[in-house]
Amino acid sequence: MKHIFHNGTDESKPTLLLLHGTGGTETDLLPVAGMIDESADILGVRGNISENGMPRFFKRLAEGVFDEEDLITQTKNLEEFLETAANDYGFDRSNMVAIGYSNGANIAGSLLFHFANTLKGAVLLHPMVPRRGIELPDLSGIPVFIGAGTNDPICKPEETTELAEMLQNAGASVELHWENNGHQLTRNEIEKAAQWYAHTVK
Repeated sequence: MKHIFHNGTDESKPTLLLLHGTGGTETDLLPVAGMIDESADILGVRGNISENGMPRFFKRLAEGVFDEEDLITQTKNLEEFLETAANDYGFDRSNMVAIGYSNGANIAGSLLFHFANTLKGAVLLHPMVPRRGIELPDLSGIPVFIGAGTNDPICKPEETTELAEMLQNAGASVELHWENNGHQLTRNEIEKAAQWYAHTVK
């Protein structure tokens, strides 16, 4: 997978896995990562799927309708890539925190839904529920920050709440932050995520 890796200045910090939204690239969330933890390693990944020339992490059948089979396949591919990247760059695979926006938040959520111990924590910005009708792995002790918009036309508030409950029922510690906005990222949202990270992710 096309990606970038930057060594941080503090080896004790997690590696931040950056996962962009539809049409983004592996560098899109670098400013966000800088606001959350400027001393951590950074692994920015570009999605392998192209939708009308726009990079994505998995296919969709329509707006808000995931191609579930491809989601499962691409989640496995990403998991395998992370193992390879950890070996190539020498970072601790067990100490990784995902920061995903929109489509990137959905693939990060899918990692949590499908693989135990794949992430030490996650910042999910405007995510949807990746899959329904499956049993989640034990997520006990995994902190998750969800940033959401009360007027988000893509990620409806009730879906955000459903996702938070699913993660909590699997044992995750979830902080849900609402902005009175739509699907766009806001500076205040990132600042709240940074505060959560500073107090929660060890």
